[in-house]
Amino acid sequence: MAMKIRLARGGSKKRPFYRIVASDSRMPRDGRYIEKLGTYNPLLPKDSEDRVQMNMERVQYWLGEGAQPTDRVSRFLEAAGVVEKKERANLKKGTPGKKAVERAEEKAAKAAEAAEAAAAPAEEEAASEE
Repeated sequence: MAMKIRLARGGSKKRPFYRIVASDSRMPRDGRYIEKLGTYNPLLPKDSEDRVQMNMERVQYWLGEGAQPTDRVSRFLEAAGVVEKKERANLKKGTPGKKAVERAEEKAAKAAEAAEAAAAPAEEEAASEE
C-alpha cells in the first residue's frame, strides 16, 4: 500500500483549514484517511505557533513505515527539523517567455541605435574643433 502524508482540506468556502493526515495514495484528497497527524491553518500569521501543529511521534512512525510526504508537508517537516532540506529548482519559472525575450531584444537594439546616434554628433563636433 502506497502511503502519503498529505493535507486534507476542511473549512468553508474561502476559509481553508487543513488536516495533516496519513492516507493511502489512492484515496481522494478529502476522503478516507488512516490517521490524523496534525493541523494547518493558513489564515493565521506565519509566526503563530498554532499555524502548523503536528504529532511528531506519529509522523516519525509513518515516515519509518515508508510514507512519502507531499511537497507542502515536507516543507513543514523541514521547518520542524524532522527531514533534511531538499534542493528545489523550478528552472522554467524564472525564465522569460518568447514575447518577453523579443521585446527585450528590440529594446536593446533601440537603445544601441540611440547611443550611436547620440555619439555621432559628439564625434563630429570634436572633429570640427580640431
